[in-house]
Amino acid sequence: MINLSTNYMGIELKNPIIAGASGMSTDIAMLKKLEQAGAAAIVYKTLFEEQINLESAQFDDQIEAMAGLHAEMTSLYPKLQHAGPEAHLVNLRKAKETLNIPVIASLNCMYDNTWIEYARLIEKTGVDGIELNFYFVPGDFEADGRSIEEVHIDLVKTIKSKITIPVSVKLSSFYSNPLNFISRLDKAGVDAIVIFNRMFEPEINVQDVKHVAPFYLSHEGDYRLALRYSGLLYGNLKAQVCANTGIYQGNDVIKTLLAGADCVQVVSTLYKNKPEHIASMLSDIETWMESKKYSKIADFKGKLSKKEIKDPFIYKRGQYIDLLLGSDQLMK
Repeated sequence: MINLSTNYMGIELKNPIIAGASGMSTDIAMLKKLEQAGAAAIVYKTLFEEQINLESAQFDDQIEAMAGLHAEMTSLYPKLQHAGPEAHLVNLRKAKETLNIPVIASLNCMYDNTWIEYARLIEKTGVDGIELNFYFVPGDFEADGRSIEEVHIDLVKTIKSKITIPVSVKLSSFYSNPLNFISRLDKAGVDAIVIFNRMFEPEINVQDVKHVAPFYLSHEGDYRLALRYSGLLYGNLKAQVCANTGIYQGNDVIKTLLAGADCVQVVSTLYKNKPEHIASMLSDIETWMESKKYSKIADFKGKLSKKEIKDPFIYKRGQYIDLLLGSDQLMK
């Protein structure tokens, strides 16, 4: 009997495939499909403070534009205000109450006090954990990497002291030394690390000579950066590691587990192949485990990590030296 269970954020999961945060996770019917297809957990769509602030400003502008059209006695009525994160929190609670698998909230804020306030509100919805999305776009040349990281480390410590549910951090790869920063997050008490987030990048339409914001998905094979760091991190953290980005097939999941990840998050493959694809991925994992005589994930997790292999350069090599030196062979 194949056992696919794993642990993430201290939460027992029935298998290693988590449906990551995306627009589809706001649809209860879609969430049910993901659960039925075999998703072990759901990360609900991210609550963005920036979006809340923008919507609030737009709401105030609309109210102000109508102010001169009211009768004289408008002061008798209460001032209308934007609901803030309330609608998101209501839907998050509904998702948790509807599903039988763990539901993890996702949060992205701009200010320290809002991170803490929203984290507390999210905990009250009854979700199983919260995922913090860390990314910093430098706005000046004076900010150094260490000071940026210190802000995030202090924030993790504060949030961990204010809530009781597990906390994970989803990172971009744009740190001078991701291993060092992840190690410091681990010591600060995070329960899991998600590697790595795909960030918005500006694009330009050369015909219209303007910036555009295309919606694009990850590509098959984009998991290799997460695979590298999973292999480097294995055996060096208390926190669990979740691989993310470009994971499309069951074999991709197997590879990241062999490197040392505890689980994966998938999104793009769900958009392209529909929720039912999760069942196919799980079937492929089980078939492979049976062929290798593995009965549980622990039998092979980390088997090909830096800690377990003899070649110390597999995960450290940055250039394919042999390939570069023999590149003329490619032309024959």
